[in-house]
Amino acid sequence: MSSLRASRLRAAKAILPPSSVPDGTRRRILEVALRFFASEGFHGTSVRDMAKVLELQPSALYSHFPSKEHILSELVRVGYEVHASTLQAALRDAGDDPIDQICALARAHTRLHATYPHLAVVVNEEIFALTAELAAPALAIRAQSMALVLQILERGVAMGCFSIPDKAATASALSAIGVRIPSWYEPSEALPLDALVDIHVELTLRMLRAERSPGGGSV
Repeated sequence: MSSLRASRLRAAKAILPPSSVPDGTRRRILEVALRFFASEGFHGTSVRDMAKVLELQPSALYSHFPSKEHILSELVRVGYEVHASTLQAALRDAGDDPIDQICALARAHTRLHATYPHLAVVVNEEIFALTAELAAPALAIRAQSMALVLQILERGVAMGCFSIPDKAATASALSAIGVRIPSWYEPSEALPLDALVDIHVELTLRMLRAERSPGGGSV
């Protein structure tokens, strides 16, 4: 992790999306762990570090989670669950046109990664510290989201809206656009979030060489 990104993440407040985890000690533990894991890495964080900030004894923390690995597993699961529900909500308002749908997903994907950078870092990078068993619930959710994107790409290709060399490679590239946001982006007057969202939509359409089918509306 770059020192610039780590410094920025340490300075910013690590928060979980509203309603993703009920208020209480469990949420406090997850939010403190989120800040540590994002800025210091999973292996660079100890239970003692988290307990000190929480003003708890390590044994009290273990009464909520069996291990540090289980805390990370829960954060990663919550992250993928929030991501999946955000994509599904975006699609519900997008209509049936594949171009409108992929644009809606690009907007939602970008906005989520920029709004919750700590969670984005932990979900996409620290997941590799988990055993296969603890990572499995999150990976199952991720697979469902990827299947959703692939279905839209397949339908877009079949309708002549998209021209892409490979659906799986394209879906992964579209995902990567959002994944890297915490590494470089910070909202500013020069590049506010709405402008970044519009840029990512344009890049998505260029990547897909998107073309409207006869009678299609504008993006």
